Amino acid sequence: MTGVGSAPPQRAAPEQNPSDPVAAAWTEYLAAARQLDGIRRGAATAAGAQARSVQDAREELTAVRARLAAQQSRLRERGVPAMALVPSPPEVTAAARSMAAGPAAALTALRAAGECADTADGVLDARGWATVAGLWRASRSEGWPARLRNLLVYGPMALVTPVLQIVLVLTGSGARIALAAVLLGLLLPAVAFTVGRAGVGRLFRPGPAGRTDRTPRFGLLVCGVPAALSTAGTLVVALAG
Repeated sequence: MTGVGSAPPQRAAPEQNPSDPVAAAWTEYLAAARQLDGIRRGAATAAGAQARSVQDAREELTAVRARLAAQQSRLRERGVPAMALVPSPPEVTAAARSMAAGPAAALTALRAAGECADTADGVLDARGWATVAGLWRASRSEGWPARLRNLLVYGPMALVTPVLQIVLVLTGSGARIALAAVLLGLLLPAVAFTVGRAGVGRLFRPGPAGRTDRTPRFGLLVCGVPAALSTAGTLVVALAG
């Protein structure tokens, strides 16, 4: 018989599991959700970049096509055959291979094509100016009589004296103007002839004999006669005024 007042026996508390399956599942769920969100964000960023690359590639393609069409027209005008302006199969294959990596690679290839088009435009422009300059140089000394050719230089120089004398008459009158007009009529024709003779030698190519025919007597006549006539006229007007 148990003694009165003795404490009843206590039950042992159930042992708790340190790893809670609910908490573990929730942690795994949060980690998977974060990973999925990161993948989604990365995919959205990649899709946006690809869409921008596609748009830029389309705009670049339109510009390059327009440039190439203009260059093709210029080359056809210069006698280049149409077959030479069409890319060959190996060139098409190489271009397709360089753009197979996606829109970004295509955009890079199109920009490189645009730079090549810039270089081609520079070459075409340079050759165009060189052709014009060559034709002009060839026509300067071939097919032109020496006097007619040199008149292009002596003529403008001969006009200097009359123009200055007319300016003197318009700005004043009297003996001083007459004296200045006479001095100009004596000095400037010699200067005009010297400058014109030097200009003929610089502007025109030598002939078959290796020398440029400067026609000095003709040059003196061209530079002297207008100066003499204008001096006489200016002297009369100045003294009469």
